[in-house]
Amino acid sequence: MNSPTNTKNNKTMTQNTNNLAAYIWSLADLLRGDFKQSQYGRIILPFTLLRRLEGVLADSKAAVVAQVDKVQQMHVPEEAQEKYLLRATNGLTFFNTSKMDLSKLGEAGIAANLESYIQGFSKDAREIFEHFKFTEFIGQLNDANLLYKIVQKVRQTDLSPKAISNHDMGLVFEELIRRFAEGSNETAGEHFTPRDIVRLTTSLVFMEDDDALTRPGLIRTIYDPTAGTGGFLSAGMEYVHELNPDARMVAYGQELNPESYAICKADMLIKGQEVKNIKLGNTLSSDQLYADKFNYMLSNPPFGVDWKKIEQDIKDENTQKGFAGRFGPGLPRVSDGSLLFLLHLISKLRDLSNGGARIGIILNGSPLFTGGAGSGESEIRRYILEADLLEAIVALPTDMFYNTGISTYVWILSNKKSIERKGKVQLINGVNLCGKMRKSLGSKRNVMDEADIATITRVFGEFAVVDARELDKPAEQKSNRGRQSANPKTEAPKTFASKIFNTFEFGYRRISIERPLRESCQFNDERLNTLRFDTGALNAAMQWVYVAYGAGSPDDNTHGWSDAPDCGRYGDLTAHADAIRKHIKTHFGELKEKQIKDLLDRNTWLEQKALLLKARQLQQTIGTAQHDDMNRFDEMLNAACKKATLALDAKEKKMIKTAVSWKNPVAEKVIKKVHKGKANPLYGLFEVNGQVVEYQPDTELRDNENVALDPTQSVNAINEAYFVKGVQPHVPDAWIDASKKDDKDQEIGIVGYEIPFNRHFYQYLPPRDLAEIDADLDRVSGEIMALLQEVHV
Repeated sequence: MNSPTNTKNNKTMTQNTNNLAAYIWSLADLLRGDFKQSQYGRIILPFTLLRRLEGVLADSKAAVVAQVDKVQQMHVPEEAQEKYLLRATNGLTFFNTSKMDLSKLGEAGIAANLESYIQGFSKDAREIFEHFKFTEFIGQLNDANLLYKIVQKVRQTDLSPKAISNHDMGLVFEELIRRFAEGSNETAGEHFTPRDIVRLTTSLVFMEDDDALTRPGLIRTIYDPTAGTGGFLSAGMEYVHELNPDARMVAYGQELNPESYAICKADMLIKGQEVKNIKLGNTLSSDQLYADKFNYMLSNPPFGVDWKKIEQDIKDENTQKGFAGRFGPGLPRVSDGSLLFLLHLISKLRDLSNGGARIGIILNGSPLFTGGAGSGESEIRRYILEADLLEAIVALPTDMFYNTGISTYVWILSNKKSIERKGKVQLINGVNLCGKMRKSLGSKRNVMDEADIATITRVFGEFAVVDARELDKPAEQKSNRGRQSANPKTEAPKTFASKIFNTFEFGYRRISIERPLRESCQFNDERLNTLRFDTGALNAAMQWVYVAYGAGSPDDNTHGWSDAPDCGRYGDLTAHADAIRKHIKTHFGELKEKQIKDLLDRNTWLEQKALLLKARQLQQTIGTAQHDDMNRFDEMLNAACKKATLALDAKEKKMIKTAVSWKNPVAEKVIKKVHKGKANPLYGLFEVNGQVVEYQPDTELRDNENVALDPTQSVNAINEAYFVKGVQPHVPDAWIDASKKDDKDQEIGIVGYEIPFNRHFYQYLPPRDLAEIDADLDRVSGEIMALLQEVHV
């Protein structure tokens, strides 16, 4: 069958390419039964590529074959041989040295002949078939007696440039990729971006440059660091082709999955692109286009995938290169690498002096708000917003992707913002701009049509504010299973809205609010007895050992441990070491070997006992009364030590203080330091009895407040106004911790940024009237009682 005749009419051209794609895909009729549906594309795509390459090479094939013997006699490396042979192709970037083609393979020995034919391609073209694992499928087709039939059908399809242009062949190949994606639901989401999302993102990235893209002789670059099968690259080229058929769009990309890489590279080869620009490998750990900058960038990185495998590579680049590398602004948590891809793209922005650049990237909700002030995520958002790179964020409907139904967002960034967008960010809420698919594809249940896409692009292009506008969309179909309410809950209307914010409105300062520590102390027996055990990791285990092996029975004066200074048994666990070790391994698994040895060491127990006995001596002087002013504790302790002629080192004093004290909200505030100078209660310097004192902060009462940024006022003025109005009336003894400063501007409070998208578009729905709720409860109660009566009867 020959391909449909091309016309200049776009609509006819689309119909013709679709017809051709449908015909090629009909190869699946031969594969059905012997291969899985998810394997069809792995056979059809490389055969389609092979037939296209054969058609492109037809005119130069004889000249190349004639040169083969001469070049081989030169005894030069393969790379040099390729350069000589390319001269005979009349400007093509690939060749085939085999004398065979699909019409000469024969039926006997067809598998070996086809493999030999494939090996005759130049390196880049040959590599594509290798990543398709085409040789394996040739063997499987041959075993199923299908190879000859497939080859005969493929060779009857005219895919030469005379029959179908590069542009139209690209459309055909994209349609085949789409069919492959829809037949491979289990893996589609990893390698394919739905076409409606591709169209929307591409339009948002390119539309601001529509005027520039129509200029004659235009050359632009497009890049996708997570190229997949090349959907974004193809969409970008198609967009520019529609505006300016004479423009040249040079595609670059990198892809981790070998099969997707092969499809992408094949698609670019069919479109006449330089396939050396498509790289295989991990973009984050091994950027194979590190020296390149681009005009346009599009990406749909994997959602919520950790980067633990390449953690060291990323951290090394961050610490060693800083802002000279890709990850200078900061690193997100290891559990989600989405923002690393965004930083990678930002590092690829072509300088404004060279025309600037634009980015479109699809992310989940996490990069909007995950991470508080000072975190890696917040610092990345801070860098983007303070550098004024973010133009807009579009919220997409849920259930838009093959492998996930989560909320997703399109971020549009640029280093060449128009004047009206300077210092501004547009948020567009398009979560309701979709329709239900007749048949779901994996997790993809919703689709955006041309009108939905146009609604978003129009509002973005006009940089317009749109108040919540109700859409003419059908209501969600609710399940009719189970008990239905007589007065169902009112559903939120399906709306569309757009808002514009200043970049600083997403920023805040996290100030630390401290409150004074209040403690009491008491030297009673219960508190002193806690000194018998280590206060660290051994505490619980020592308590168990003491009860099980040390305390003995009240009448046992032979085996139990005595607190008498001359007790020779205290702390001796030699006889029980094996049993204790076994119990510890089972019930205290967190203890390490060294800690277990310390537990079994008698000296550990004797040191704690000695401290206990010292505390009991102090008790005789201090007494057992409760003291609510810890500011006198050191004085009281020192006096008792002097009277008892005891010497305590700093560690012992601290352990005793910890044992006998506790927090008490009605006790006196604990003074940390007395200052010279003026009081400043806002920052923790209080005037008390003619002195300026600083209180010890209670870490358990510590709180953080987020204060909105306002560049029209000083940082201290904003912080203090917020504190006086929102904090001081509720906790009068609180103060701002002036030591917590931002690393970059050294002002009080750590700067953070978040983009609370849902909060800005929240629609309040008043609760149902209480009378309606009561009526529902009465009706249900009545039904329950009727059912119970039936049971009793």
